[in-house]
Amino acid sequence: MKIFLLGLLAVLFVSIVILSIVPPVSKDALVHHLAVPKLYLDNGGMYEIPFMPFSYNPMNLDLLYLIPLHYGNDIIPKFIHFFFALLTGWLIFDYLKRRISTMYGLIGALFFLSIPIIVKLSITVYVDLGLIFFSTASLFLLLSWMKNGFRMRTLVFSAVLCGLAMGTKYNGLVIFFLLTLFVPFLHSRYNQGRSPDFFRSAGQGLVFFFIALLIFSPWMIRNYKWKNNPIYPLYDNWFNPPKELTTKAIAQDGIKKQSHGLFTYRSIIYHEKWWQLMLLPARIFFQGKDGNPQYFDGKLNPFLLFLPFLAFFRVREGPASIRNEKMILLAFSVLFLGFAFFSQVVRVRYISPIIPPLVILSVFGIRQMFQKVGEIHSQNWRRVATALVFGLVAVALGINGLYIYGQFKEVDPFGFLNGSVSRDEYIDKYRFEYPVMRHINRNLPHDAKILFVFIGKRGYYCDKEYQLDNGSLYKIVKRSDSPEQILSELKNMGINHLLIRYDLFDKWKKDIFNDKKLYILNQFMLRYCRMLFFKWGYGVSQINYISS
Repeated sequence: MKIFLLGLLAVLFVSIVILSIVPPVSKDALVHHLAVPKLYLDNGGMYEIPFMPFSYNPMNLDLLYLIPLHYGNDIIPKFIHFFFALLTGWLIFDYLKRRISTMYGLIGALFFLSIPIIVKLSITVYVDLGLIFFSTASLFLLLSWMKNGFRMRTLVFSAVLCGLAMGTKYNGLVIFFLLTLFVPFLHSRYNQGRSPDFFRSAGQGLVFFFIALLIFSPWMIRNYKWKNNPIYPLYDNWFNPPKELTTKAIAQDGIKKQSHGLFTYRSIIYHEKWWQLMLLPARIFFQGKDGNPQYFDGKLNPFLLFLPFLAFFRVREGPASIRNEKMILLAFSVLFLGFAFFSQVVRVRYISPIIPPLVILSVFGIRQMFQKVGEIHSQNWRRVATALVFGLVAVALGINGLYIYGQFKEVDPFGFLNGSVSRDEYIDKYRFEYPVMRHINRNLPHDAKILFVFIGKRGYYCDKEYQLDNGSLYKIVKRSDSPEQILSELKNMGINHLLIRYDLFDKWKKDIFNDKKLYILNQFMLRYCRMLFFKWGYGVSQINYISS
């Protein structure tokens, strides 16, 4: 059985490697995780990029991507990201091996590494796998701290890893909040042989709090220096309150948006009924779809919802230490998931730190089933029940296997690997703006500065200086009384070219502007913009300032 599980792990590893050896085309990689490090390299170091709010996010993993990018390789960052999945798989294996056996450890590692969202993250240049590893390692160290006499060194290491989680992605702040609360609770609840001491337990929590914050502090100092907000762009109005109570800033499409809670947002945007909203915690495990925000932009495995319940069947019969750890893992998962419902958008990636604890509880649930089957007196019925449990595990892993098979169809790596499809042809297939960007890189002058309009913020493949629109064109048109005024304001911004996705742009300007403003914008485009290249709905135009 162990050899079979090791074989499946090897097949999974090779599959992810094959799926990864293609040029990056995922949205967030081209918007942020590769684009910002590339700009840092072009600039010679880290600098403020005001038109990219996401560039103020913590960047522990993104800074690692600088190394291969410096040498002109943008595929290795995928393997850096995947490495953190392997590390988390090892943590799960080691935990289950120590508590149960090597075989169950292998099942846990295989189940985790093959879960659809983990596979998707493993073949893309994101940072979530780093967050998952640091948060899981920090949580496991707290369990070890509790189990081995509350040694200060273990608590310090846990706090350091929690700080690294915060420095990887802002979701780590939720982990920081939860684990900081866990520390005094665990110390007061499970410190055997001593009477409860509030101040001593609170002191342990403060140690954890300040060490984790210290590790995270470089990013807070940077953002405070740049924006007077240590966690910009989160809660910016708390640190820099607006002078007037108005709706939130104008979005790029020119429509005013108000801040809504999750349920209000989904009922308005997706027209979901009350019962659908109430079932959201369960639907996340069943209805996930890649690239579809309504269905959480990612896919989990439904067995992650069912199997953990079995881990608590006859729970009092096991060792107290294991029982306590199960409760802590469950509490972490439930509380973290609960915090997700305070946000406006729920995506599977945003709740991914709960996956390792749920995997561990799922494996405990599988073990409970096998133990229960072993108690059946009839040999024939025991064989039938054993086959059913093996079938259940096979179905759980089979769901993951079908997803991986689908990824080979979606990613289509073999044409690129055998050389029949060039790098440019591969990127063209997934990113329709890429031909225009190739034209920009090859033909525009070195001093070109391009305004991206409805490009989806994907700037990684553009080698010239660019700026994301972020509503600036809307504001310029709204306050302009002539085409020349639009021209003047763009000149003040240093913009000399426009890169536009025209199907969205043409619809937007008709929907958002009155006849007068629409005429002014059209006259500006007619008089002062000369199309240089157009393909697949994307076009780059040169702004002619001489004729003005």
